[in-house]
Amino acid sequence: MGKGEATRERILEIAEAAVLAKGFGATSIDEVIAEAGLTKSGFFYHFKDKNALAREMLRRYVKTNDQLFDDIFARGRQLSDDPLQAFLISLKLLAEVMADLPNGHPGCLIASVCYQERLFDREVRELTAQSVRDWNARFRHILDGIAAVHSPREPIDLDDLADMMSCIVDGAIIMSKTLNDPSRLERQILIFRSCVKLIFSAPSLS
Repeated sequence: MGKGEATRERILEIAEAAVLAKGFGATSIDEVIAEAGLTKSGFFYHFKDKNALAREMLRRYVKTNDQLFDDIFARGRQLSDDPLQAFLISLKLLAEVMADLPNGHPGCLIASVCYQERLFDREVRELTAQSVRDWNARFRHILDGIAAVHSPREPIDLDDLADMMSCIVDGAIIMSKTLNDPSRLERQILIFRSCVKLIFSAPSLS
């Protein structure tokens, strides 16, 4: 990584930490500049304004989350050829990753934008919405594979079940921070795992 790329990454790290701590509205470019040890011209060389900074922060955040999901769900598929078991394994691995975060999950950048969407231009808002659509589509694709092998025990809209994953994770992040209980996120992912298992597992013969 060159010096320019390293400086850009440093700005994004500082800005993300500040936004997750107190929101976009309360995060100023001046404080990011000061923390990064830059001049204003140095900052604006990389980002022309706050919307440009927000766009790159979102792209970086989404890329990081996509990589996490890719790695975890690929591991689940390696451990089982059955799509249901692979997904259940992956959810268990995801819960363990969340449990291992030293200070709990730092927060969701997508939610931070959503809560203050009037601060941003249309491109930032659309980038946020598309990231959610892409994550929902990812989980819907997994559920389609499961449903092709294991018929749901109850009529269920797979789009709604896919959406539920994102709702549970973001909701649990908020609850964990509000109640100062990082374990909430791990537990909610495991509850979702149990729901998926009940929906697709064959009924007991006993």
